[in-house]
Amino acid sequence: MWMSVPPLPSPAARRRFRRLLLAWYGAHGRDLPWRRTDDPYHILVSEVMLQQTQVDRVLPKYHEWLEEYPSLEALASASEAEVAERWRPLGYNIRPRRLHAIAREAVTRYGGQLPSDEETLLSFKGIGAYTAGAIRSFAFRERAAILDTNVARVLFRVFVGRGEAKAHATRRQLWTISGALVPRKHVFDFNQALMDFGALVCVARKPKCLVCPMTKMCRSYPPPARP
Repeated sequence: MWMSVPPLPSPAARRRFRRLLLAWYGAHGRDLPWRRTDDPYHILVSEVMLQQTQVDRVLPKYHEWLEEYPSLEALASASEAEVAERWRPLGYNIRPRRLHAIAREAVTRYGGQLPSDEETLLSFKGIGAYTAGAIRSFAFRERAAILDTNVARVLFRVFVGRGEAKAHATRRQLWTISGALVPRKHVFDFNQALMDFGALVCVARKPKCLVCPMTKMCRSYPPPARP
């Protein structure tokens, strides 16, 4: 049977979700080094490193990288071969080349700085909608939505549901939901909380529903029984 896609969360549902999520994050959020900076370059490095790589593998390389390349200028002045070697053993080796190209473009066109506006950020090859939203919200504290794999899973489960509805829940719709949920204040904490919640509670397999604060408003709760 065809199922229509649910409308955007009501204002009351948005407020409740924000309140519950921020309360959870205040008690359980991870203390990560890139959450102690508003340097756009440092945040860019963390976001690129975290693509398809777990946090515990990124942590030592993040510190090592910033010691070697503390600024966009330092990274831009290095050779591509050197940068690729420094990246090891993180894998997915197109990432250091993209990061290197971004650094060179930032130095050439923007005085060694990353801009804050979405259109210019998206003009960099290697910066997509998620990374642009992360830089804007984490570095510049702008009201910007994010949608990575963890965030998409949380928003789908809580606000869309499961089963046949999934086929009609497009990525565009989840971006729209994410944008509607972003608060006017505490954007940094809210977006970081979304990512942590998907990584620690609303995980892909065996979500921790028994300790989830969203169960009363979650369209996917209770989860289907296992045979």
